[in-house]
Amino acid sequence: MPRDSVPRRPSSGTRKPLPRREEYGAPPEAPTREYGRDRVPEPPRRTTSAAAPGGATPRTAGGGGRRTGQGGQGGSGGGGFRPPRRTSSGGSRPRVSGRTVRRGLLVALVALLVLGVAGFVTLDSKLHRIDALADYDGRPAETPGQDWLLVGSDSRKGLSAEDRKKLATGRAAGQRTDTMMLLHIPEGSGRPTLVSLPRDSYVSIPGKGRNKLNAAYTLGGPKLLARTVETVTGIRLDRYMEIGFAGFVGIVDAIGGVELCPKESIKDPKAGLNLKKGCQVMDGPTALGYVRTRATARADLDRVKRQRQFFAAVVSQATSPGVLLNPFRSVPLAFSAADAVSLDGSAHVHNLAGLAFAMGDGPITTTVPVASTPTLPGVGSVVQWDRARALRLFEALAADREVPKDVLVTN
Repeated sequence: MPRDSVPRRPSSGTRKPLPRREEYGAPPEAPTREYGRDRVPEPPRRTTSAAAPGGATPRTAGGGGRRTGQGGQGGSGGGGFRPPRRTSSGGSRPRVSGRTVRRGLLVALVALLVLGVAGFVTLDSKLHRIDALADYDGRPAETPGQDWLLVGSDSRKGLSAEDRKKLATGRAAGQRTDTMMLLHIPEGSGRPTLVSLPRDSYVSIPGKGRNKLNAAYTLGGPKLLARTVETVTGIRLDRYMEIGFAGFVGIVDAIGGVELCPKESIKDPKAGLNLKKGCQVMDGPTALGYVRTRATARADLDRVKRQRQFFAAVVSQATSPGVLLNPFRSVPLAFSAADAVSLDGSAHVHNLAGLAFAMGDGPITTTVPVASTPTLPGVGSVVQWDRARALRLFEALAADREVPKDVLVTN
């Protein structure tokens, strides 16, 4: 056909609008979703019944393969853009830098250090000091390890009339020693040795003649008692610790009681004690009566054995994880101990803590070997040491050696 014979489309001045997507079978344009300032097209919804253009079978829900519009890292699917994660406040989640974390930890450590130092200073200031250890002519030389004299007195200081009645302590005036033990902590990694010194031991008291060991405290206080122990043992004391009735009860109650296993029932009205045999947890008042009573067959010798068992059990309980890791136990215990004990003038809280942890694995316990228990005119019933075996015991401790087993007395 000749070119000029082709009819031309008449010009109306306006173009005919294109047909809508729906008119030629295309899916409608997806609505948009707004994230912040960007408008991102929402991926088209899949259908399970409508046929795709060109007769292709549509993808069904749950079908295999990558979903349209869900391209991941390295994927080729459409819609690879992932909107930023939003927080509940509407903004993006802030990132915490490593420097911020380190600064926070440093602040926490400094705070703990300050609290620890403040607590140490407070506890140390609560300790009672005693002038117990003094130099004198002929004093034993210093020896390896550390040697403590542990004294339990019958001081009623801090007890009300109701407390004295409850604890059956009576109204005795003055102050005497109920318990005396020598504790040797070795310089190396060995176990400590705890030696009971019976209060009725018949010994020479410097400047006072021969008498019961506890008379030294009555005649000259802690200083004469410490000098007497050094004289009869040949061991120079490094530390002195004393505790009264009130402090004793407070410490036992602070750790939640202590488990002890008496092998016989004990009834002693003088000590306020009515105890059945067998293992049991004793509170402060019961434990005090247990270590004070002499209402058994061997009187003072049985008592010093119970005192050693009790002391070892208290230290073991006080240094257990159940107490140390429990602030409701450890904090009251620390303050009870600081307020209850009296130490020699140069001792501090860290010395007391060192004693407790040294005892943690359990000490070797013994009594000074005894030869006889006669009754002497004007003195009463006394305990006389087996001098030969006692000398070997104290020589081993002074030399920081293991104590020979044949001189250990465990009954």
